[in-house]
Amino acid sequence: MAKKTEIEIKKNKQEKYGADEITVLEGLEPVRKRPGMYIGSTGVEGLQHLIWEIFDNSRDEAMGGFADHIEIALLPNNKVRIVDNGRGIPVDIHKKTKVSALETIMTTLHAGGKFEGKGYKVSGGLHGVGASVVNALSVRTKVEVHRDKKIFMQEYVRGKKRALVKQVGKTTFNGTIITFEPDPEIFKEIEYNWKSITNHMRQQAYLVKKLRIHIIDAREYINDIAYEKEVYIENLSLCAPNTTFYFEGGLRSLVEFYNSDFKQVHKNIFYIEKESNEVLVELALQYIDDISSRELAFANNTFNAEGGMHVTGFRTALTRRLNDYARKNNIIKEKDENFTADDVREGITVVISVKMREIQFEGQTKGKLGSVEARGAVEKIFGEAFAEFLEEHPDEARAILNKVSLALRARKAAKAAKDSVLRKGALEGLTLPGKLADCSSRSAEESELFIVEGDSAGGSSKQGRDRRTQAILPLKGKILNVERARLDRMLGSKEIRALVIALGTAIGDTFNIEKLRYHKVIIATDADVDGAHIATLLLTLFYRYFKPLIDGGYIYLAMPPLYKIKKGKESTYVYTEEEKIKYLGADAGDMIEEEPEDKDGEEGEQETKEEVGTKKTPKISLQRYKGLGEMNPEELWETTMDPKNRLLKQITIEDAQEADHTFDVLMGTDVPSRKAFIQTNAKLAKLDL
Repeated sequence: MAKKTEIEIKKNKQEKYGADEITVLEGLEPVRKRPGMYIGSTGVEGLQHLIWEIFDNSRDEAMGGFADHIEIALLPNNKVRIVDNGRGIPVDIHKKTKVSALETIMTTLHAGGKFEGKGYKVSGGLHGVGASVVNALSVRTKVEVHRDKKIFMQEYVRGKKRALVKQVGKTTFNGTIITFEPDPEIFKEIEYNWKSITNHMRQQAYLVKKLRIHIIDAREYINDIAYEKEVYIENLSLCAPNTTFYFEGGLRSLVEFYNSDFKQVHKNIFYIEKESNEVLVELALQYIDDISSRELAFANNTFNAEGGMHVTGFRTALTRRLNDYARKNNIIKEKDENFTADDVREGITVVISVKMREIQFEGQTKGKLGSVEARGAVEKIFGEAFAEFLEEHPDEARAILNKVSLALRARKAAKAAKDSVLRKGALEGLTLPGKLADCSSRSAEESELFIVEGDSAGGSSKQGRDRRTQAILPLKGKILNVERARLDRMLGSKEIRALVIALGTAIGDTFNIEKLRYHKVIIATDADVDGAHIATLLLTLFYRYFKPLIDGGYIYLAMPPLYKIKKGKESTYVYTEEEKIKYLGADAGDMIEEEPEDKDGEEGEQETKEEVGTKKTPKISLQRYKGLGEMNPEELWETTMDPKNRLLKQITIEDAQEADHTFDVLMGTDVPSRKAFIQTNAKLAKLDL
């Protein structure tokens, strides 16, 4: 007889998991009326939140020791299928609802095996809300349960069952298969982001040791016939792009992954996994040679983008333990001097994970942990273990304290520089930079700041602007790369200092978004390599020192036209090569030659003629704009500054960790990593030859 696996043994020993473990609170109707309350939005993030909700239920099976394999497959026609080899959702009749437990879970809000601690010891989902919310927001949902050697199935349309649960066959597999198709009435645009999904699942695989997560992108590789035959687990991956994540090192492996492109301050990664008062704390940290900090927090494997109580407990313990060690070893000598929380966090990469039975999040999307018990548990467990780590690893401790001491000295120097530059008068606009052509309006809501490249573009934009609402700040050359620059050096740059004063928010610990003088900050650079570099430097500055402006939706990129096309007496502006070809037609596009640049600043004209029978095509001339300075004020206003006609791209951050890592690689000092990034992504670049 074959030896039973650990999963099979746990399943045999599992406590009773049936309809009695499902608790019901209320109905389902509110979900379709106010979907944003349950998934955050009906955009791309909300769409993918449906995947997270179903995945979380399968992952909870793995966290309980009942599953070790989850598959996520993107299928044709916007379908998503998620498979786990867990216990299978119960299908027996629920005492209160008088229908099957499966139907209760899928059609009733706040029904699941996560209330009262009966079905799960630890759960990442919010009390079973996930499955019913996904069902309510899907045009069709199909659940197939493999349990007790039988296959049970039920289908739903917009959250309502089509028929009772029925047995449809026999099986040797054990687990649950859920397939759903998001409702286009709710989600106007249904387009999954493969990169975002893989990043999320990689993260989850680090958080659950020995869980294998298999992701398949079969949207263009199989048809509905294969789907109807229920090809899943290993079979589907034979015909579609797929990837698998599996890690045994837990959070230690995750810290290694995030720090792989950086110089480590100390080689040994601190790691602790321990339980206190029914709160399991797992934490790993390492310092790197950088001035930014990376803190990732999870509660029951759910990422908490806004942190919460566990992060507060960690920061308190970290600051206290490093100050205690520094004083004990005579590193801090002055009576009134201590490391601050910012000092000890500079250059740190830390992943904090807590698991607990009773958990409270702030908001359905679980962005912030509110459970007070988590703070005490993290503070106690981490504080004691980190103190031991420092004592037992003196070389590591010395390297960390040297790093923190450098941060303290830099903080003092930065404060002195900031105080000398950002005086009260400057913040109130009394000493605005001379190069700033400010607008007359004092309403930040209607005011716009155009950051333009060079004096030539600055002159044209100043003449072409709406003086009442549009301010112009020309920058001379490329600004300082702030990725590795501390605040004191950064404020020594005239260009950056002028921008900081113009914004009005101050910087660092005195930053105040309420004092922002413009609610649209628009980066307008030339459509060439230098322009792209300047835009990247500015975005690095905003991301590192003014991130709330990006989060608030205040930062934009101007999209000036690439071409002005004259067709007879008509003039049209186009913004991409594709638009040019579409406007002219593929054949005409091949024949056009660009206008030669006219040294006197007047438009030249290159005519292209084609004989069609006895008729001539209209005269066509094409002018390529290589810089904003080549446009006269009227053209610049009409194409780039007039709110009625212009195109702006709002800067957003879909994945903060990915954005942080990308800025580190592209703008940092690690040349091999930057070279590897460019080589890997070179095929995605659009060349302007």
